[in-house]
Parts: sequence; C-alpha cells; structure tokens
Amino acid sequence: MMLAAITLTSVAKIALFLFVLSLLVVLHEYGHFILARLSNVRVLEFSVGFGPKLAGWTSKRSGTAYSFRALPLGGYCAMHGEDNKTSEAELQRDFRQEAPVYDEDNFQAKKPWTRLAIIAAGPVANFILCLAILFIGAVAFGVRSDKVQPRIGPLTPNYPAQKAGMRAGDRIVALNGIVVSGGDSLINTIHASLGLNLRVTFDHNGEQRTVAVRPIRCPAPQQNQGCLGFSPVAVFERVGLGQATQSALQDFVLIGRQTFGSLALLVSHPQTYAPQLSGAVGMGRAAMSIQDFGWGPYFFFAALISFALGLFNLLPLPALDGGRAAFILAELIRGKPVDPEKEAIVHITGFAVLIALMLVINFYNVVQIYQGKGPF
Repeated sequence: MMLAAITLTSVAKIALFLFVLSLLVVLHEYGHFILARLSNVRVLEFSVGFGPKLAGWTSKRSGTAYSFRALPLGGYCAMHGEDNKTSEAELQRDFRQEAPVYDEDNFQAKKPWTRLAIIAAGPVANFILCLAILFIGAVAFGVRSDKVQPRIGPLTPNYPAQKAGMRAGDRIVALNGIVVSGGDSLINTIHASLGLNLRVTFDHNGEQRTVAVRPIRCPAPQQNQGCLGFSPVAVFERVGLGQATQSALQDFVLIGRQTFGSLALLVSHPQTYAPQLSGAVGMGRAAMSIQDFGWGPYFFFAALISFALGLFNLLPLPALDGGRAAFILAELIRGKPVDPEKEAIVHITGFAVLIALMLVINFYNVVQIYQGKGPF
C-alpha cells in the first residue's frame, strides 16, 4: 500500500514543505498587518494557523489578539471592517449622504488608495520575500555553475532512465563497473554511447542498484549523441555578496518571466495546461523531489512558490486580494463604493467556488500519487 511506502524521510520532507508554505502565507498576512497598523486600521486578530486556538494573548496597547492555532497551515490578519461588517454604532447613517458612519480605525473608513495599499501589501510582501529567499540561498549555498553533479534531476517520460526505474534524486555511482568521477564525465560518457549498452549503478535511498540501459538519440540539436532522459543537477558554488545579489536579481526576473509565461499559456490554451495545475498536494509532491537535489534548488523552489502566491492573490477573483482590489478600483472609477452587502455576497460565493476548485485539483494530485506518479 502507498501509506506503507512512506518513509520517515518522506514524513520529514512533508513537514518541511508544510512549514515553508505556512511561513510564506503568514508573512503574506504580515504584509497586510504592517500597512494596516501604519494606516491606523485596527487589527482584531493576527493568527498563525487555523482551527482551535492553542495559545494567545491580547496587546493592551493596540487591542490586537495574537494567537497560535492547531492547524499550522498559514494564518490570517482580521482587520476591523474588512469583511464589511459594522458595529451597532456604525449602523447609523448620515442621511444627507446616505452613507454609513464608520469608526476612524475601521478599514472601510479609509480612503480608497489607502485601502488599496493595505490589500496590495500582502502580495508585495511575497515578492519581497521571493527576492530575499533567493539572496539568502545564494549566500548560504552558492549559485548554479556550469558544472553538474552525477545526480539524476527531472526525468523525461518514456526514456530509458525512467523505464529502468531511476528516480529524481538518485545518484549514479558507476558506469560499466567504473566509478563515476564527476557529473561532467558522466554526461560525456552517456552522450558518446548512442545505441550502446550501459550498466548503470545508482544509489536509491541508500540502496545500490545496477540496471542495463541503452541511450537513445537525443532531441535536436543533439541528434548524434545518446541520452538516457534525465536532466543533471547543477553544482552550486560559493560566491561573494556582490555576485549573490546579482544572481538573486537575475533569478527573480527569471521566476517572474516563467510565472507570467505559464499564466499566459493557461489563459490562451486552457484545455492543454489546466490539467497541469497543482494544489497543495501537487506542490508538496514537487517539494519532496526537489529536496533530493540539495538546499540550493530547494530555496529556489521556495522563492518560486512565494512569487506565485503573491501573483495568485493579485488575480481579480472574489475572496482574493485581487478581487477586493477590483472593488476598490471600481469605487475609484464610479466615485462611490459598491454596496457592501453585494460585495460580501460576491466574496462569499467566490470563496466557495475557489475552495471547490482547490479540492478538485488536490483530488487529481492524490489520484496521480496512487497511480504511482508521485515521489512516495
């Protein structure tokens, strides 16, 4: 059974992924929190996690309740008036303007541009965090070099490596009984072995296996070379602060281009790319594989998630930051706010649809794992 195949290492990998994902979400909410406090909006509660409260305290100065909850999967920042709910005192209306009278620390009492800035602060925090993660990773673990490790990276479906049972993260230790000295010599030998039989010895979770494979013709423009169908893992080399900063900025731009490019393909070719969407289960599966490549690639993956989280929240969908921002922009265009009750209905409906979509995507990811397409 699948559950019996989950090792302690896999459990540790899942725990690490959940911690990283939760941290990214909490810092997203902290972006809202900081700008709300700077704008004199009262924060009712700032929570780490969801579900039953385990511990907490209330600030005597600000009145904000801080809490730790049972499900450590993100958190939330609840602002006074953010959900369009008002107190009894605020239900009084200015009959000359037919508008509710809000407390000055109510989110709805602030000018549209202030509210828009508070809403955008969460995604902006994710973009800043993305760049910070890239910089920390470059300083701590180095940057990608032109050299490669004798380690198997992402596999190409239906190629010899996958058919022989090799998996991402496995380390190749010998070819035809000769110990592999480095990644470059490994790749050169495979490329020179088009149509020839190779005995590949590789390490899979501490167990050495030997398989017979025959490299097939590489895709263009390397048709005259042999390929087993895996991408090698780059060697990360330590660099100074200047080069680390440059690398972080370059990777930030790269992540932005890749993310926007993927979004454009999803919009232009939904039938092709919609099935490739991943929820938390799919991201966790990818994270477990990437952890086998080392901390450098894993930090890049965490930065990618942070950027995607920020961009996803900016989409003009109900219940997301982008959806709330769209109503504020409509207010700026119309010169008056949208009816709060109608806006609340849109957000509640959109939230239900969003949850349903996430459940479908995660169900699809779980089915893939049961079909043997996951890292378990």
